Amino acid sequence: MDQNTVIKVDNVTKMYKLYDNPKDRLKEALIPTKKKRYKEHYALNGVSFDVKKGETVGIIGTNGSGKSTILKIITGVLNPTSGKVEIEGRISALLELGAGFNSEYTGIENVYLNGTMSGFSKEEIDERLDDILSFADIGDFVYQPVKTYSSGMLVRLAFAVSINIDPEILIVDEALSVGDVFFQAKCFKKFEDFKKQGKTILFVSHDLSSVQKYCDRVVLLNKGNKLAEGSARDMINLYKKVLVNKLADTTLENGDNPALAGKASGNSITDLIQENGRKKADDTLDGSGIARIDNVKCWRDHFDINPDLIEYGNKEAELIDFGIADADGMLTSSIEKGTDFTVMSKVKFNQEIQDPIFTLTFKDIHGTAITGTNTMYEKVGVSVAKPGEVYVAKFTQNMNLQGGEYLISMSCTGYANGEFTAYHRLYDVLNLTVVSDKDTVGYYDMNSRVTVEKVN
Repeated sequence: MDQNTVIKVDNVTKMYKLYDNPKDRLKEALIPTKKKRYKEHYALNGVSFDVKKGETVGIIGTNGSGKSTILKIITGVLNPTSGKVEIEGRISALLELGAGFNSEYTGIENVYLNGTMSGFSKEEIDERLDDILSFADIGDFVYQPVKTYSSGMLVRLAFAVSINIDPEILIVDEALSVGDVFFQAKCFKKFEDFKKQGKTILFVSHDLSSVQKYCDRVVLLNKGNKLAEGSARDMINLYKKVLVNKLADTTLENGDNPALAGKASGNSITDLIQENGRKKADDTLDGSGIARIDNVKCWRDHFDINPDLIEYGNKEAELIDFGIADADGMLTSSIEKGTDFTVMSKVKFNQEIQDPIFTLTFKDIHGTAITGTNTMYEKVGVSVAKPGEVYVAKFTQNMNLQGGEYLISMSCTGYANGEFTAYHRLYDVLNLTVVSDKDTVGYYDMNSRVTVEKVN
């Protein structure tokens, strides 16, 4: 391992034995035979990458891709089945906050317990105690047993301990957004301070905005395999292709070159995609292998649809397809802030309808309507839709929402005999992730042009 490398992951594999019956595990232990009584599940399969001193490296991937597993192996919580990991420097890991706490001990006692487990002496913990307690800000509860804490107080103290012991390497697994909004702001400020100090950070998150903002380099995993690594922007774009095409292929990596990795992804998406079972990708994609507005039969097949959506209407007009596309026409549920995107809905008319209205609404994850529009407001419409006709409504706009998660609702409505009528409505049918490296206050970015000048 060279002098600038502080984490070296070399061909790491983690295999779990899955038994159909608990008795098979016992039989294997008591009566060794060549017969396998288990199925092999590879949480990681030959993963390799390096982290240089002072780098912030992100790891992204879908659920079950092996992100948390690789972090646990790096921190020593798990042992690899094969391969090795080399570490140069003292690590502080934010994995499962509070997992190492003793519920019978007070907060203060747990501070010393965790500090000792991290390799600090009592004197070193004494020096940091005021900073830890100030950061946690849970008052006199630090003198009470941890079992009396709320979940919020527990994670605040755990985060404060981990972040204030001045590690050389910080490992974070989905742990920055804990507590209330003010504590979250404090956590991100501390994270930024670590970067400015030149600390090495390994960062796992589903928050693509944070990944793009903080990470110098990103490793993309899928089903235990490393697909590629490169710049945050390149890997997020490739990750969006993984999401919308539900790749069965697991070997996109081509010499760790992001450009080649992107090209490889275009050739490998012709495997399988999910939709009520397995369907051949070449039934829905053209030769490019990329899911785009104009080369798939059904947009909705390439999205995760909310299983708890609310649907109603008389179905005289019916929403038969829908989707989201970025500025390049690629189907995706992740849109970069400041870029154009389109939300499409396809409606089949089962009855003749005068002046149908196509609608679109955005909500936050708490259910608050943020914005929306419809073809009546926009003065774009269809005077008469006849039975059997199909229309596509495309709402194209620039993404000015702040980074985060949103829900999309859509419908076809109108006025029949002067009465408002909902022909078909789908509430919260799709999620939309806004990826941003610069957020302002509130829901929208005003895109202010700001100048600061000295006048005397």
